[in-house]
Amino acid sequence: MRKLGAVLAAATACSLALTGCGGGEAGEKARPAGAGTAAAGSQPATALVLGAPSSVKVTAGAGLTAAPFDVARTVTLPTGWTAAVYARVDKARFMTFTPSGDLLVSQPSQGKVRIVRAGKATDFATGLNRPHDLVFAEIGGASWLFVAEADKVVRYPYTAGDLKAHGGQVVVDGLPDTSTPELRGNYAHVLKNIAVKDGKLYVSIASTCNACVEDTVSDPRRAAIYTYDAAGRNAGRHLLATGIRNAEGLAFRPGTDELWVVVNNRDNTLVPDDRDVDGDGKSDKGKRMSQFVDQYPVEELIKVRDGGFYGWPFCNPNSDNGTHDLPFHRDYELNRDGSKADCDKADPIDLGLPAHTAPLGLTFSTALGGAVIPMHGSWNSTRPVGYKVVFVPWTAKGPGDPVDLLSGLVDAKAGKPWLRPVDAALDADGSILVSDDLGGSILRLTPPK
Repeated sequence: MRKLGAVLAAATACSLALTGCGGGEAGEKARPAGAGTAAAGSQPATALVLGAPSSVKVTAGAGLTAAPFDVARTVTLPTGWTAAVYARVDKARFMTFTPSGDLLVSQPSQGKVRIVRAGKATDFATGLNRPHDLVFAEIGGASWLFVAEADKVVRYPYTAGDLKAHGGQVVVDGLPDTSTPELRGNYAHVLKNIAVKDGKLYVSIASTCNACVEDTVSDPRRAAIYTYDAAGRNAGRHLLATGIRNAEGLAFRPGTDELWVVVNNRDNTLVPDDRDVDGDGKSDKGKRMSQFVDQYPVEELIKVRDGGFYGWPFCNPNSDNGTHDLPFHRDYELNRDGSKADCDKADPIDLGLPAHTAPLGLTFSTALGGAVIPMHGSWNSTRPVGYKVVFVPWTAKGPGDPVDLLSGLVDAKAGKPWLRPVDAALDADGSILVSDDLGGSILRLTPPK
């Protein structure tokens, strides 16, 4: 990844690219303007310059200093930025601001959505089935909060100042979860992610496994994205795209109809060709080798098209010659001879992100001129990777090269993370809120004035 001081030219270009199509949502997921985001269609005179990385102490006010902030913590941010604990929410996942400017945070592990005011979190909705993604949208002249549960999507009418959810309506039910008979209680990526635009609800149904054929023939298809009528009940179901193992952070690029997602790719990939991975002069084709698994396949940032096929589980992104517009290798286990899928016809991957970094949130920022992507971090690599927040500047050709925005979240002595980023939300003052499901915190990252 490039150093932060090198992104000025790309950031300026991407500011123009993000706003050149006219008005649009200033943040991801169509959050209402004037409440927790910059005004819709706003365009800065120049994109924000990200300075060189520097070590910054994390500040925590009264009542916010439980572990991991019971000891002094520092993070790495661009010079001039500050970091503070905004709130404590146990196992915090996805976030959105209400039209009144309050922060909502999902807690799948507790079946709750919490609302944060003045640093204090209280219950907004309870008794839910592993709620995950949260999206506000205007439907029929009214404001609605859409909540993605493990087996359904529910919408709640919202009136300015509401502190509790009420009058929930099921928009989609029967989504696969651990109760689906054929899965026998096993579902590796049961949490759902959503987006809403122009009366359509977009739902990511992630894979149940690392790599398997069963998800490609199920009904509904898994490792896929569907659309529904946002005002109906199971109405207008349409299979939008397939071959997307675990799409997270669904977001429309401001001012466009482009749906972008980040994707968590597969693990333990076998070497697909005759390369010599360990340097012993022999082919390692078909072997599982940590040196290869550490690098392949990359995670993904992709623009989703109607009818698109993005490879999984039969084709894996080929990042041998770079990380943009990636072609594919055939998966050695499931598509060795190419009979299951023609990888040459799969949609190229717009941007490859480092393998096993587990990108979750995706938030477009017109002020920064690009996309903010929290990376949850690895479990299947020989050393910890991810555990950071990156910024992807936008160019006339699409996503540029990622740069670190927030890092320094792994304890050097223990070799373990003390914070795992999940989602990002843009506050009206220009700061970025980052949720953390390990330490149970919301961090506020504030750029220089």
